[in-house]
Amino acid sequence: MIVMTLREIAEIVGGTLHDVPDPEAAVTGGVEFDSRKVGTGDLFLALPGARADGHDFAAGAVADGAVAVLAARPVGVPAVVVEPRPGRVSAGAMVVEHDTDGSGAAVLAALGALARAVVRRLAAAGSLTVVGVTGSSGKTSTKDLLAAVLRPLGSVVAPPGSFNNELGHPWTALRATADTRFLVLELSARGPGHIAALAEIAPPAIGVVLNVGTAHLGEFGSREAIAKTKGELVEALPATGLAVLNADDPQVAAMASRTAARVVTVGQASTAAIRATEVRLDEHARAAFTLHTPDGEVPVRLAVHGEHQVGNALAAAAVALECGADLDTVAAALGGAAAASARRMDVRTTATGVTVVNDSYNANPDSVRAALKALVTMARTDDRRRRSWAVLGEMGELGPESVVEHDAIGRLAVRLDVDRLVVVGTGRPPRAMHQGAVMEGSWGEESILVPDIGAAIALLDAEVEPGDVVLVKASQSVGLWEVADHLTGGSAVPPDAPAGSTEATR
Repeated sequence: MIVMTLREIAEIVGGTLHDVPDPEAAVTGGVEFDSRKVGTGDLFLALPGARADGHDFAAGAVADGAVAVLAARPVGVPAVVVEPRPGRVSAGAMVVEHDTDGSGAAVLAALGALARAVVRRLAAAGSLTVVGVTGSSGKTSTKDLLAAVLRPLGSVVAPPGSFNNELGHPWTALRATADTRFLVLELSARGPGHIAALAEIAPPAIGVVLNVGTAHLGEFGSREAIAKTKGELVEALPATGLAVLNADDPQVAAMASRTAARVVTVGQASTAAIRATEVRLDEHARAAFTLHTPDGEVPVRLAVHGEHQVGNALAAAAVALECGADLDTVAAALGGAAAASARRMDVRTTATGVTVVNDSYNANPDSVRAALKALVTMARTDDRRRRSWAVLGEMGELGPESVVEHDAIGRLAVRLDVDRLVVVGTGRPPRAMHQGAVMEGSWGEESILVPDIGAAIALLDAEVEPGDVVLVKASQSVGLWEVADHLTGGSAVPPDAPAGSTEATR
């Protein structure tokens, strides 16, 4: 964060100073909501949580070096205090369930106002370009690729993992300093208006829309409503900005009419301005292709896994080229970009020769389909056919379509000829996935429904053999990464890792 005095911060967020002996004391570090991570010069956010209220940790945060606390009530140490907002619960954020008095909403609103002021100050100075990315799936992978291709051009700030809601979005934006050239942000939504609100906090100059799928269908009600909300990103772009749209998704391509910005299309369609041809996958489901642009073409070989990464890479390439990168630099950066966020197509091979595909951070129908296709590619493009396992759990937030979507995934596993499907859970959606597989192929024991993670681990321990490939994927709430962590046991190495490497799955 840029250096600001407590007086300035109070003016920006509409707060008052309490227990502040020197209003000119400056925040010289960052903004932190976890008291265990507070450092010298930081501003601590007092947010209510599931087990504790951040206000109770204010004194400890100041003792550990925080200059002050951003709070909804006086806390006995230097603080910028904003008024609680009863009844104005912040939708989609981590504090929703616990914000009984509106203190969380007040602090989040203040955080957003502070981030907006910092970003606009940096952008006005001409030192910062904000890049926003949204879509039903692939946001985090694309964010990581964007950071990789922009880094040769200057300092990049991007969120860790999927830190993309009204807490993570401004928290990430406030990591930008006068030395930051690119701020790459994910924009997520659980309802109309959410992306527009995030774009107001950190106005993007470049917006990337990847796809319109069925993630959060339960909240939105229809794909059309999802498309309308995703398009809020391109509507927020200035006339001098750039919209990067997926030409392979008709609902995304149609967003060109909703923006005043210049449009660049990407995809495998012949009409795309930035496109891929001759796409092929190696034995680890890593794609190679020819990247075509108006300025020429170049071969690209990705280090990340899954054919779906081609579209993500094209979007990243379009942004980098817009920002001044040349084709060779883009190709080299894409080729060197490994998965940077935990539990997303993280491929490791154990000491016993079992390949584990840990894609357990989250799941929706589109991302599960992509992961299953990557699984069978890894199992069958080697010199020998390897046995493929799909350990899948519930995909959340699909609303009335949940049973149908889970049934379809079970049937797809059969059509792709996955050798073993292990469905984890006791609710209707997991049962529908298992039943769909059985009905599609009369698999018998090829599809197994187990009640919980412990049962899944016991089954895999008993039956997985050296050489097998195991995909682990479910919505975050299922916690299925415990299965992947158990299988790797801290001794797995990524494909093509240097000899002797013992890097463990995160």
